[in-house]
Amino acid sequence: MTHPQTQEIPGLAPEELRRIDLYWRAANYLSVGQIYLMDNPLLREPLSPEHIKPRLLGHWGTTPGLNFIHAHLNHQILRRDIDVMWVVGPGHGGPAAVATAWLDGTYSEIYPEVGRDAEGMRRLFRQFSFPGGVPSHVAPEVPGSIHEGGELGYALSHAHGAAFDNPGLVVAAVVGDGEAESGPLAGSWQANRFLDPARDGAVLPILHLNGYKIAAPTVLARIPEADLIAQMRGHGYEPHLVSGDDPATMHHRMAAAMDAALDQIEEIWIGAGRDGERQDVRWPMIILRSPKGWTGPKEVDGLPVEGTWRSHQVPLAGTRDNPEHRAQLIEWFNRYRPEELFDDNGAPFAEITALSPAGERRISANPRANGGLLLKDLRLPDFRDYAVTVTEPGTATSEATKVLGGLLRDIVRANPDTFRIMGPDETASNRLGAVFEATDRAWNTARLPTDENLGPRGRVMEVLSEHLCQGWLEGYLLTGRHGLFNSYEAFIHIVDSMLNQHAKWLKVSRDLPWRRPIASLNYLLSSHVWRQDHNGFSHQDPGFIDHVINKKPEIVRVYLPPDANTLLSTADHCLRSRDYVNVMIAGKQPSLDYLPMDAAIAHCTRGAGIWEWASSDAADEPDVVLACAGDVPTLEALAAADLLRRNLPQLKVRFVNVVDLMRLQTEGEHPHGMSDGEYDALFTTDKPVIFAFHGYPWLIHRLTYRRAGHANLHVRGYKEEGTTTTPFDMVMLNDLDRFHLVMDVIDRVPDLGVRAAHLRQRMVDERLRCRAYTREHGEDAPDIRDWRWEHTP
Repeated sequence: MTHPQTQEIPGLAPEELRRIDLYWRAANYLSVGQIYLMDNPLLREPLSPEHIKPRLLGHWGTTPGLNFIHAHLNHQILRRDIDVMWVVGPGHGGPAAVATAWLDGTYSEIYPEVGRDAEGMRRLFRQFSFPGGVPSHVAPEVPGSIHEGGELGYALSHAHGAAFDNPGLVVAAVVGDGEAESGPLAGSWQANRFLDPARDGAVLPILHLNGYKIAAPTVLARIPEADLIAQMRGHGYEPHLVSGDDPATMHHRMAAAMDAALDQIEEIWIGAGRDGERQDVRWPMIILRSPKGWTGPKEVDGLPVEGTWRSHQVPLAGTRDNPEHRAQLIEWFNRYRPEELFDDNGAPFAEITALSPAGERRISANPRANGGLLLKDLRLPDFRDYAVTVTEPGTATSEATKVLGGLLRDIVRANPDTFRIMGPDETASNRLGAVFEATDRAWNTARLPTDENLGPRGRVMEVLSEHLCQGWLEGYLLTGRHGLFNSYEAFIHIVDSMLNQHAKWLKVSRDLPWRRPIASLNYLLSSHVWRQDHNGFSHQDPGFIDHVINKKPEIVRVYLPPDANTLLSTADHCLRSRDYVNVMIAGKQPSLDYLPMDAAIAHCTRGAGIWEWASSDAADEPDVVLACAGDVPTLEALAAADLLRRNLPQLKVRFVNVVDLMRLQTEGEHPHGMSDGEYDALFTTDKPVIFAFHGYPWLIHRLTYRRAGHANLHVRGYKEEGTTTTPFDMVMLNDLDRFHLVMDVIDRVPDLGVRAAHLRQRMVDERLRCRAYTREHGEDAPDIRDWRWEHTP
């Protein structure tokens, strides 16, 4: 292909060129003002040190390139009347996102105190990176954004998530060349293979090569251009190159590249409608080479700045105290010729605002960037219709996630355009295979006769990158849709940082009245630590819970449903919720069913409660509380309760199961927390509490450290012991087994140790017996494997 920069450049009409350049210069002026000024925004009086911020924070290097891109996107929206969002991958280009939102009027509509006049400009400048103001990066406070400045590497995945099920939408995803070096972004180039041109929007990647990250060159800016083009073509893109530093020439080149790219997108869309299913579509992209810190100071203190890493943040750092730097700053401002940009009242001239589209066509006012405005409730079947029958607790088995799969299948059918399931090639492995009765895996490239459940209309999104799955789902949720992320528990840690940023986004957006609530980010973690005995130590890690609980309490929820019916009730609750991160952890292997559906609903509503059928304290005060959270810990705790019932019938045992982990906190620490009175009534203030927990045991101590009975609490959980072994040997390795729980009771109930010495010794012998059996037979002993709760008359 002949690339645009080697063709004769189609010229913009003179008025178009002037209007685009004016807009760009105005945005650049506003961006520099945000970094430096707290007063005198139009330099109508001599610039004094008092007009300059005492702490200069912000990032200039990427900003002029972002303003350049935004000006040209506006030009295309006006020419074509198209629907455009942008995702700003170089998140520290915050000045650009704020400046362009102010220029198109959106910012002043949302924040009326920051009007489009001199006083509004002063407020705009002063608030930026200033105490009580707005952050230096693209953040929830910025209209038109769905991408937080700290989310380095996720721009393309967020953009594709926004484009799914949004036909006619173009998402311009600006990828910084530093960002392009990150693992998540490198994997995200493959996302285009999952776009269905017949039902989805388009993503237009704009790889912004300005040559440097913070202090060093970037790889893609330095490799041979032929290699860069070959790399992007290998990813399935048709690159259009725009390169140079002369503004007029660059405006012509960018307009030509955007024309060609958007023509290609339109052709792909039309072709999909005409030809039906199309595979191996080659989507366009733009590679923009421009100087870092373009139009800024070329040299400071005798050192080159424009086009180098020195322009990354604040090129002139001494403007308050250094008269030479202050003079350079004035020169910098004046190069944009502000008298051509803003009238006597500080408002941008009509010729500039004429480049901004109207209403919701403005990038900063696109309703999809405030997805709660468009969000509709899911059509949810009655989850009770999928219940398993439980006649006697703990006597029959089912596969909890397989049961849930039936509900998810029908949710997919009922919501063909607003619900997707993301997962790294684990949907079937996690026993959710019933969804494939209703949909395929999304796939828009070659298929073989041996393939199953692949198709362009698929609602299940699978790629072996947790980063990409999470990014897709975040982009999908932030633009007003619903979804579920299913994963092996141990590997969800890969997206720890992504969870951080999304939780921070939700926390901030909750305090912005104009940001409407979005559907919750729902995780289903299966193939969990206690049933990864076949895959071994590398697959055994329950620590995602600990990470989640570090986030703001009003945002996070963690659920450990012990059986199929409680999982159905929990999933229904999570899928209806808004503005949360919900983590559901449930096993996929056959396990005991404990609660009929009505009891399961009541138990999940309480979040924690006594199982009377497993307790022996009746209406009396217990001698000990056996508590549990998680399906395998519940099994072991029940088996321990059974051993105590048979061998120490006089012992009064209260059995407590916890579904909602946040109930353990106080009501002042978490919205779901129990009052002290409720907690004390359930767990007592002076009796031993033996707690069998799914994760790391110290987390339970952390959640309950303020409780009156905390000193009596003893927790068993995962303690980083694992290997390829049997299920019961796995719990024995971590001392979570039923025999150890019985020993814990004997050791901690006053005066019981001497009376129950024989039983304690037998429990030690039972552990030895079970371990010896696994070593000889390679499986668990039948009495362990087939254990059921026996109900007495």
